Amino acid sequence: MEKKMKFCGVFLILFLAAFSLNGQYISKNNYNYLDFQKKPYYFGITMATNFSGYRLGHSKKFILNDSISIAESNLTPGVSVHMITNVKVGEYFDFRFTPGFSFSERNLLYNESIGNAGDRKRFESVFFEAPFAVRYKSLPYKDKRMFVVAGLKYSFDVASNSNSRQADQLVKISPHDFQVEGGFGMQFFFEYFIFSPELKVSQGIGNTLIYNDNLVESRVLEKLLSRVFTLSFHFEG
Repeated sequence: MEKKMKFCGVFLILFLAAFSLNGQYISKNNYNYLDFQKKPYYFGITMATNFSGYRLGHSKKFILNDSISIAESNLTPGVSVHMITNVKVGEYFDFRFTPGFSFSERNLLYNESIGNAGDRKRFESVFFEAPFAVRYKSLPYKDKRMFVVAGLKYSFDVASNSNSRQADQLVKISPHDFQVEGGFGMQFFFEYFIFSPELKVSQGIGNTLIYNDNLVESRVLEKLLSRVFTLSFHFEG
């Protein structure tokens, strides 16, 4: 995971260097967005870094149990790669389908009541994701354009059947998940492509916990809702 994050960092540094040079050659009245405005659809690729975790709901047994005092989750980093299909709907709206893969690690943290010993349950996942979104764009200013985006995403954890995830002492998580998404960003129009950084939050709407009454780490929980913060870099045209 660390090597993937370093690769994305180097790639983005090189791209931003090229971005600053390209901006020096745009003439005063010849804006690139005018060419893209004529296209009814276009394709692209997304590279992203994400921070994912769970929003926990504690069960009544959490209050009554005498072995676990704290159960929580924190955000951990990951990376994503997606393809882009963008269809224009009028001047200001786009319909977007961006299937791809997300590599992430989520965790559950438990503190025992006696001795304050901590236990971390890790869930390394490879998600196939299928997000559908609608994007609203502002009026263009020179070769820049702000936008907001909202939609729904389905994800499936293709690593859910691995031996490490099927261990008896591990909390079981459903491989299927639905999330609502919302975010904002900005388009930068180059001669041959559009570069769009985007910040987005995804909130799970379905309980992904597979309850196991024989496991104390599962008994103290009532629900697990996924939560992901994503910084994306879209290249399309």
